[in-house]
Amino acid sequence: MSTSELKRDVVVAQLEDLKERERIVVDAGGTEVGLYFHADQVRAWSNVCPHSGGPVCQGKMMPRTIQLVVENRKSGGPGFHPTDRNIVCPWHGFEFDVLTGKHPADQRVGLRSVPVRVENGEVIISI
Repeated sequence: MSTSELKRDVVVAQLEDLKERERIVVDAGGTEVGLYFHADQVRAWSNVCPHSGGPVCQGKMMPRTIQLVVENRKSGGPGFHPTDRNIVCPWHGFEFDVLTGKHPADQRVGLRSVPVRVENGEVIISI
């Protein structure tokens, strides 16, 4: 591995702050990363939408939209999943599961993950 390929660890947030805010977008040495806390898990995604390069992590995090089914298997209209959350790109509305980074309709499309871990209450990424 060449010197230019070596990754370095960077402390980018405090876990308690991330828990409270649920999402933080940071600039770590010129690399923008979205940090997410959901379902007691921490995820980090590159702030680049695979659709058109938009700042995906600056979009909203919202419940996954689902189709409700009522009696007689009829449509009850749209609703929201009680636990699943999606990141919604502010440019064109592309959505990605906050925990997997995958697009809900096309699992081949997804966000680029950034290695992340928590140590002693600090959120650390490898860039």
